[in-house]
Amino acid sequence: MTRIAIVSALYEELRALLPLLQSPHIERRGGRDYHLGELDGRAVVLVLSGIGKVAAASTATVLLDTLDARAVLLTGVAGGLGAEVCVGDAVIAQTLLQHDMDASPLFPRYEVPLTGRSHFAADARLCEALAEACTQVLKAPPAALARMGLGPPRQHAGLVLSGDRFVATAVHSDALRAALPEALAVEMEGAAVAQVCSDFGRPFAVLRTISDRADDTAHLDFNRFVNEVAAELSRDIVRATLARL
Repeated sequence: MTRIAIVSALYEELRALLPLLQSPHIERRGGRDYHLGELDGRAVVLVLSGIGKVAAASTATVLLDTLDARAVLLTGVAGGLGAEVCVGDAVIAQTLLQHDMDASPLFPRYEVPLTGRSHFAADARLCEALAEACTQVLKAPPAALARMGLGPPRQHAGLVLSGDRFVATAVHSDALRAALPEALAVEMEGAAVAQVCSDFGRPFAVLRTISDRADDTAHLDFNRFVNEVAAELSRDIVRATLARL
């Protein structure tokens, strides 16, 4: 049976999925526990990658090379950059770019050296399944959104930025918007997973729940949002996506 990898950057999201795993067993590799089993009848491996591009890349490599995952779905939170992207919204990454990659003048800014590429495209079929799943799940979002004073969540699809820095100042987020105005969100793992999946020729997709606006208030109620909103949304969208594959 084709195995799909579901990668969480934060433990709260992994914890929301683990109780649903059937016939589970754990393989310990590279300092991480890979939880293999079935989720809603699909062969999966669940894993906590940790935060940052190196952690994400090493996790993806084990998944694809050692555990032979045939596709990767990365979930997590992100800071909103696009003008219409609000806290609580879901963003599907159609393309990903490392905003802190700069080997100029040897290579153009953002281009990954020796690849000739700065943008890595997600798999169209996986993105379509994610979009349909988001449409379904966001019709009845977590009640915690209203308790936090947030409006009904929407979904977006487009460019997501990754880098080894938590963007938490308006100065930094404004600089990213100026340099890459089409970017919808910024996070710390997606483009690394994208590059590894490209190297292996395996499909991938990235789903992000917007936890903040990547500005000076980015740290406020972050843990509460992850526990009460992001983990629940991620769990439900992942299950709805698997049902469509």
